[in-house]
Amino acid sequence: MAASTSTQTSNRTQVGIVGAGPAGLFLAHLLRRQGIDCVVLESRSRAEIEDTIRAGVLEQWVVDLMNQMGLGDRMMREGHFHSGITLRFNGESHHIDMAGLTGGKRVTVYAQHEVIRDLVAALLEDGGEILFGVSDVQLHGVESDRPSIAFRRSPDGPLEALRCDWIAGCDGFHGPSRQAIPKAVRNEFQVVYPFGWLGILTEAPPSHPELIYANHERGFALLSTRSPEVQRLYIQCDPKDDIANWSDDRIWSELHARLEDRDGWTLTEGRIFQKGIIAMRSFVCEPMRHGRLFLAGDAAHIVPPTGAKGLNLAVADVLVLSRALDAFYKSGRTDGLEAYSAVCLRRIWKAERFSWYMTTMLHRNPAETPFEQRVHLADLDYVVSSRAAMTALAENYVGLPMD
Repeated sequence: MAASTSTQTSNRTQVGIVGAGPAGLFLAHLLRRQGIDCVVLESRSRAEIEDTIRAGVLEQWVVDLMNQMGLGDRMMREGHFHSGITLRFNGESHHIDMAGLTGGKRVTVYAQHEVIRDLVAALLEDGGEILFGVSDVQLHGVESDRPSIAFRRSPDGPLEALRCDWIAGCDGFHGPSRQAIPKAVRNEFQVVYPFGWLGILTEAPPSHPELIYANHERGFALLSTRSPEVQRLYIQCDPKDDIANWSDDRIWSELHARLEDRDGWTLTEGRIFQKGIIAMRSFVCEPMRHGRLFLAGDAAHIVPPTGAKGLNLAVADVLVLSRALDAFYKSGRTDGLEAYSAVCLRRIWKAERFSWYMTTMLHRNPAETPFEQRVHLADLDYVVSSRAAMTALAENYVGLPMD
């Protein structure tokens, strides 16, 4: 859409944040704690971002950060703390003691939409500004020292301009921020996987105390949890399949087949109240900065959910960015801002590698040869029989150090 040449209302802030997902909300909290003004613009309503159900696994350092910021009370009451995971293949189960291998670190299963609810409530209570339901968002002047964000508060409202020193594009893969970087300077790397996940939420008690990742000849399966009453499970499927082809009976049949083991473990069924199919990709955009615009979270990178890295990478991005902005406003230093992309990408590519590794090792790719499938099984066998390999997996899973 062409940009308007005039606006009816003019606003000013230090950092304009596009997107109220995990990246944008965490950044707003971090900046406000440093005394930096910011405004968050979000195209969806508050109800939409809070009620869109998405799973979430938080690395140890993210849990620690939320607690340090005073945002973790409900997470500590309602989250599920896992000290390990189970890898299941060839009908056998193998426990990976992540806490024992990493000096006590663990992960917390706490859904992303619950994190968003906590961050939104705390930000608004603290006097922060989130503009929900905005439209026609356009970024201007990102290569100048006076960038701005044009938007409408309602579809029929006047076009306004939010003038700022810096813009943080936290608006996801389909948002306008990445598109504001000229194609000539944007390098995009992508892998689209030939499989997807069919995910369900079911009313049932936990079938297992921790996550189970299963490699089966019929395809991958994952058992997770949401609460003592609600469980989340996934099975590998064709990403182009129609969810209407999957009856509840068919889903349960596949889950039983793929998650079974030789020790007689059984899966507890319940009423399925949500189901859907998601495609999977790996994606990275370089650089993550152009002029006064910084990309963070899904606007800059996507990982398949197998490695449980998406939300954690978003928080890592904005933690780096908030520190760089703090140094700029306190002492005029720009080295952190100039290094932002390189610093973030070093961590991102490690997470991309781990997510790709977990995904290819655990799934059955229909295009693979029997040789390649046997290599993946050998990889799993090596992981569960080598302490060094188990440690490497555990270190990546619970989260690499931020510094």
